[in-house]
Amino acid sequence: MLSVLALTSMVLLGIASQTTAIVVYTSWERHALVGTDVRLSCSFFSWQWTSPDVTFSWHYRPDGAKDSIAIFHYAGGAPYVDNKGPFRDRLEFVGNPSRRDGSILIKNVDFADNGTFTCDAKNPPDIAGRPSHVRLLVFEKVPVQAGVITGAIIGVVLGLLILIVAIYYLMRFLVARRVFSLSMSKHGKKGKGKEGSQQKQKPKVPLVFISF
Repeated sequence: MLSVLALTSMVLLGIASQTTAIVVYTSWERHALVGTDVRLSCSFFSWQWTSPDVTFSWHYRPDGAKDSIAIFHYAGGAPYVDNKGPFRDRLEFVGNPSRRDGSILIKNVDFADNGTFTCDAKNPPDIAGRPSHVRLLVFEKVPVQAGVITGAIIGVVLGLLILIVAIYYLMRFLVARRVFSLSMSKHGKKGKGKEGSQQKQKPKVPLVFISF
């Protein structure tokens, strides 16, 4: 009996832990050009309905730094932007909490903005979960190296496929031509053999002389 109660309590605790968990999602990496705006998306999955007390928090850690700083917080239906940090007057909340969207917009990005952004969300009673991280990479111009390499690989693969298909149909054509020529030569030999045998087997008609 005690073992049954213990097992039941463990199952209930497991269900409770699942129903109070929250999963936060962001992109893995975002690229942007100097002087442009970039949107950093953040959403979450929760077993509960979206709570009016839902919260979003964003932190930023520059490349090479050990500590992160708070740059944005949403709570009580209102956004709070850090007006003293590196994104002062450049950060805008563009999410929709009722749709579980806590995205922010970083305006006029620069090389100094390179770093890791961390989003955390709470949807009471779902408050247990890990934040998600997205790395921002700012470039002076579009990084074409990756695109060129990808395009070259795709081009090589397509070229090989076209070459394989061409070789396949060429081989089929050559085989069909060879079979056709062999078939015609066999028919020709058979026809000549039949004519020769007919000439050999043709009966000789005896000449009969009739005298009057």
